Amino acid sequence: MGGFTVLQLGYGMQGKASLKDILENKSVSKVMVADISDEIWSLPEKINDARVVPVKLNMKDEHSVLEVMKKSDVIIELLPGEYALPAAKLAAEAGVSIVSAMYLFNPGEQDETKRKLQREEISRLNETAKSKGITILEEFGMDPGIDLVLGAKAVKEFDEVKVFHSYGAGFPELNASYNPIRYKFTWSVIGVMRSYLRPARIIKNGRVFEIPADSMFDEDNMHFIKLSEFDSKLECFANGDSVTFSEIFGLDKTISSMGRYICRWPGTGAFWRVMAKSGFLSNVPIMTPNGEIAPDSFCANLFGGQQQFRYSEDERDVALIRSDVRGYRDGEPLRVILQIIDSRDLGSGLTAMQRTVGFPMSIGAQMILDGRISQRGIVNPVSVPFAPFIEELEKRGIAYTSMTEKWNGDEGP
Repeated sequence: MGGFTVLQLGYGMQGKASLKDILENKSVSKVMVADISDEIWSLPEKINDARVVPVKLNMKDEHSVLEVMKKSDVIIELLPGEYALPAAKLAAEAGVSIVSAMYLFNPGEQDETKRKLQREEISRLNETAKSKGITILEEFGMDPGIDLVLGAKAVKEFDEVKVFHSYGAGFPELNASYNPIRYKFTWSVIGVMRSYLRPARIIKNGRVFEIPADSMFDEDNMHFIKLSEFDSKLECFANGDSVTFSEIFGLDKTISSMGRYICRWPGTGAFWRVMAKSGFLSNVPIMTPNGEIAPDSFCANLFGGQQQFRYSEDERDVALIRSDVRGYRDGEPLRVILQIIDSRDLGSGLTAMQRTVGFPMSIGAQMILDGRISQRGIVNPVSVPFAPFIEELEKRGIAYTSMTEKWNGDEGP
């Protein structure tokens, strides 16, 4: 085996980590890095690796994208979220496996008719991928991604799961959280804005609770956790659909309480609650004297254009992935917590977010190439073999901890 050609779509923040990692694999003979930015032209010299071949590519030019895809053995897709499904469909047409950090199904879509059409489209894509004998590994970054792999491992410790609280978060170290929003950006700023206006569903004491998009940061929907690894408690907010989450894990018949959460330093929620309810996070354009602009796009440019919301070279971010699962094994109440905490590597400069998104993307592609991931069709991270994946993370300095104790019956996060 060997001589593989990898196509990486996108060379943003996470793409830099993915490229660095995939080039460590000596069986990869070529990495085509496709992006619309001119930055890619200097890549071969910049990273001193002749295997890197820059490709100027516009994802809206589907014919050109398809032709480039056909020249590769696997695709690493690190584009903005709206391109995830189109890229996967093109990969299926090309007959090439693809790894994406994004959801194929738009989690922010609130129109039920559009949601139904999306589900039907993804179902057809799954059948096409199976018929072509390829793998579409979706949601394979940090959250979603590593969190799903950890969660699947934790669930297997039980005969019956009753409670599942999952956390996926990236934020500055405490001493770097000094700006007005106590946050600095390590991924797409517009992506952050959109994740802050997303409806959520949680399960509490057997009942499903709907959280409207603009109520995500309401105090009633917030809780705190205090972890020994941090000097301050964290604010936590529901940020996902726990009903679908329970179905992915096969828990929809037994689960009593479940939630997916992001975490931030205290005070964050109060700011974004006002922003959300004041319309600043809406994607619906409004007319201004200078023309139309979407509020979320304006906010992304406002925050993204200021140095105070970026990391300096000596500041670190933190990535937290935590699965807190409770239930019964052999009739005994049990609680299992699997957790990863990673920090920026100041030596390489790679942030924790780059490491926990870019590295899994590269690992996923390599596991497809060498057959450790052999399932065809659309593959969710819960189906990825735990031990080989975790071993690869540990080689890169990302390790998990495990804690098991008797469950006292509490279902709260």
